[in-house]
Amino acid sequence: MPWGRVVAFTDPFQCQSALQSVAQAEILPTAKGRFHVEMTQIGMNKLRMQRISIALPLINTVTIASDRRPIGFLSESSSSNLQHCGMEVTSNDIVVYGHDVLHQRSTSDSHIATMSLPTNDLPAFYKTIIGDDFLDKPGNSLIRPDPMLMSRLRKLHKVVAQLAHDVHDLLERPEVCRAFEEQLIHAMVRCLAESVGFDSKVGARRHDVIIRRFEEFLEAHPDQPLYLTEICAAVGVAERTLRASCEEHLGMGPIRFLTLRRMHLVHQALLRADPSKSTVTGIVTDYGFWELGRFSVAYRTFFGESPSATLRRSREIAPPTPAPQLSYRKAESFHPNY
Repeated sequence: MPWGRVVAFTDPFQCQSALQSVAQAEILPTAKGRFHVEMTQIGMNKLRMQRISIALPLINTVTIASDRRPIGFLSESSSSNLQHCGMEVTSNDIVVYGHDVLHQRSTSDSHIATMSLPTNDLPAFYKTIIGDDFLDKPGNSLIRPDPMLMSRLRKLHKVVAQLAHDVHDLLERPEVCRAFEEQLIHAMVRCLAESVGFDSKVGARRHDVIIRRFEEFLEAHPDQPLYLTEICAAVGVAERTLRASCEEHLGMGPIRFLTLRRMHLVHQALLRADPSKSTVTGIVTDYGFWELGRFSVAYRTFFGESPSATLRRSREIAPPTPAPQLSYRKAESFHPNY
């Protein structure tokens, strides 16, 4: 049954939870300010689509669910460019997502659109529309369709999302839903068929592997102070290579990323802790921060308040949002106190 929702987030962890049905994601804001992401999500018979507006610069680490094959592109031609696995995505490009871990960097005021079909259905649609067998694109690759086709896909995606947003029961009409879905699938397949691919360099593919090892090491040692020499030894690369890989995929060096990631984890832990049972010192040291004075200054600079202030207001935080119902509706926006 067709369904849809419009949801706004002011907490990156809530935003991650909303994506769990299609992807595992870690979302890290890289600049101070008010986090705000708005998503319009629509499910048709076969096709799913979403539009995402992002206020703050983010680093996203994502693993796509294996049962669907998605593509992504900038939903507005004026949107800031996106960095995808070290490659720059312009308004003329489409990202063909694979199922490996991927990294994307967005700047402030970014607008992203995605579409997906069941993995087993995409070749059949391709054969019907194009008349040839589907030549699978490499995972996490970048393609550039014919400009007219790209423009049509972007406009059609915007029109369908806007109509579904304004007329809440629109997708409940089978003939309307089918017409929209047929047009979107046709435009998507044409773009895949009539495009030029950009092959990633051998060095870039090696950097993908290095970043995965780096993040696996961070995950395995969440509560220990980590130093660059031991990280490099664990990953099996020289410091210069690790720095280059992190700059390409994450937009920053490895120690800065480690610190940023752990600060967000501390922030979330403070928001969810019981002030009568937990202490700032206990939570902060649980994530490997031992220089408490220095940490407190960095925390206040980024989040605009002290760690103790975050802990005191932890009871105000709204509970996690339940999964969407499979019926078309406009969901109420939720805004936890972030």
